[in-house]
Amino acid sequence: MSTPTATPSIAALYSEHHGWLQGWLRRKLNCSHQAADLAQDTFLRLLVSGRLPEPAFSRAYLTQIAKGLMVDQFRRRQLEQAWLEALAQLPEAHAPSPESRALVIETLVAIDAALQRLPSLVRETFLLSQFDGLTYRSIAERLGIAQATVRKYMLKATLACYAALEAAPPAGGHQ
Repeated sequence: MSTPTATPSIAALYSEHHGWLQGWLRRKLNCSHQAADLAQDTFLRLLVSGRLPEPAFSRAYLTQIAKGLMVDQFRRRQLEQAWLEALAQLPEAHAPSPESRALVIETLVAIDAALQRLPSLVRETFLLSQFDGLTYRSIAERLGIAQATVRKYMLKATLACYAALEAAPPAGGHQ
């Protein structure tokens, strides 16, 4: 069991490692602005979690959080880019407002995060059905699972998507 002084405070952790983390992120991202934002987000995530690492593991712990945030940021940018490419195909008269675009992106990010939390086989089953248009029988054959398992996985993934939609900001920005 560690003593209260063995684990640094968030302020001590910040003052000791913020500069290092921001430099590490700047080298990884090749952008000082993104590095500054992600360094702040890393410490915010740490603060919200309420869990501070032991001093010997501080940099490894901060690096792990920062890497996760970089992955989240990369995935969000991919989703935004795909959405913008889809919008570019629409006639200008049918293009959604900037507010609607932002809400759709937030919803897509929430659904993507929900799917990423699922076991890989459940996620793959859902994607094969929804994006590749495969039948449950085809999915079962491809993945080597029973059709009943495909149905179970589809239900689990669909429920996760609905839960993400429920948690997403409401259309129009009001509840």
